[in-house]
Order: sequence, then structure tokens, then C-alpha cells
Amino acid sequence: MSRSQGIDREKLRDLPHWESSARFDDLERLALAYADAMTSAPVDVPDRLFDALNVRLRHDQLVELTTALAWENFRARWNRALLVASDGLAREICLLPEHR
Repeated sequence: MSRSQGIDREKLRDLPHWESSARFDDLERLALAYADAMTSAPVDVPDRLFDALNVRLRHDQLVELTTALAWENFRARWNRALLVASDGLAREICLLPEHR
């Protein structure tokens, strides 16, 4: 899906290193930090991160980003808990998070 939206392969490959990669702009880094925070267990979104996004995004954009992240977290956790196998749609790049 990402490639169909115009995201190049190199950018996708740099996702594990988004904090230091020059391929991501400031807003993308904020969104990726937000995704990391929403994915942590327990969820821990620092006020300063939320405030930084709230300044850069309209309310509806922030709600949409939060909803998309929550939905992906739901699906990932649901699939993992029920041992749902991959459907094989990942063709070239299917990144797994690195353990921190």
C-alpha cells in the first residue's frame, strides 16, 4: 500500500532507522514517534509529543492519524493473539520492528 501511495523503497527500508534517516522530514518523524508511543505497552504518549503534533496537524488530521494507528495496533495484536498467519501480501518489504 505504501508504494502505491508514492513512498519509495529506500524510505521503507529506512523505517527501522527513522530517527536518524535523512529521508524523513520533521512531521514524519513526529508521526513515527507517535506511532512508537502508541504501540508501546503500556501506551505512553508524552504530552510534549502530542502537543507538537497538535500544533502541526488540524484536529481532524490528528484524529485520523490516531485512529489509523490504533486500528493497526488492534489488528496486529488480534492477529498475534489468535496466531493468524500472514496472508502473503508482503511482496518485497515487510518490516518487523527491531527490539529496543
